[in-house]
Amino acid sequence: MGRRSKGLDIDGWIILDKPEDVTSTDAVARVRRIFNANKAGHAGTLDPLASGVLPIALGEATKTVPYLVEAEKSYVFTVRWGVSTATQDREGAIIAQSDVRPTPDAIRAALTAFEGKIEQVPPAYSAIKVEGARAYDLARAGETVELKPRTVVLHAIELLETPSPDESVFSMRCGKGFYVRALVRDLAAALGAEGHVAALRRTCVGPFHADRAVPLDDLVELGHKGAASERLEPVETALADIPALAISGEDASKLRQGRPIVLLPHVVETLKSKFQTRTVSGQDASRAALALCEGKAVALGDVRAGQFKPIRVFHLS
Repeated sequence: MGRRSKGLDIDGWIILDKPEDVTSTDAVARVRRIFNANKAGHAGTLDPLASGVLPIALGEATKTVPYLVEAEKSYVFTVRWGVSTATQDREGAIIAQSDVRPTPDAIRAALTAFEGKIEQVPPAYSAIKVEGARAYDLARAGETVELKPRTVVLHAIELLETPSPDESVFSMRCGKGFYVRALVRDLAAALGAEGHVAALRRTCVGPFHADRAVPLDDLVELGHKGAASERLEPVETALADIPALAISGEDASKLRQGRPIVLLPHVVETLKSKFQTRTVSGQDASRAALALCEGKAVALGDVRAGQFKPIRVFHLS
């Protein structure tokens, strides 16, 4: 029996429009099979009951995943009032009911307390690890899960409409690690009501927007036609907010060997003006820059003391 092929060297991003009732892990596996890619990963888990933008990295694009995980995300979601569930979504068992139906004015007034930097306790049914086990596995096993509050950021939230007294539709922009289900839990409590997430759709992750996303069924069809690569985005697409540095072929060779390159003073000053506070995988990345040769990503690196030191090198054909 011959050795199983590891797949093809496919590099780039697929902006997938994930359907409901598909896990993020399964979505990645299906996209990987469509391309027969040797490596794949995603940036930001979407709950199975959620739909929308799930950026999937193939090949060398997986090296940029930590940067995209830190990106802002946008959602549109629907709250159903009157019932709270164990999972804070429509899948969970009912744990409380109420006749209270918050008015639009009451909702808008309550929302102000959740904007900006806040402390949020993640849902018990989440992928956070507790002593090596996933919180949702412990919760499903009937164990009491107590998670510590985390500092998260809600940049903006708006009540879009109230189709009925039982439903309210919102849009929001938030930072890394924000749980919509936890927000709805806490908002309902602030309003003296019960409620859960009835529908959730992610509309944006960093530079990846829903209007450019491809539905999974459409991508499968393109794969059958041998045309799935038409929906591939370049590796550097995920790094749109990182200062770019144009380099020569000679410098590109040095970076691919893991060697730093010297930058001219005016280049350093130009890059400095574009730096922003940034943390990636718990490390300071405020001086991160992207080196490009002929418009193609060569390396992600750090600019210090007049040099560009490569941190992640790309091997693109």
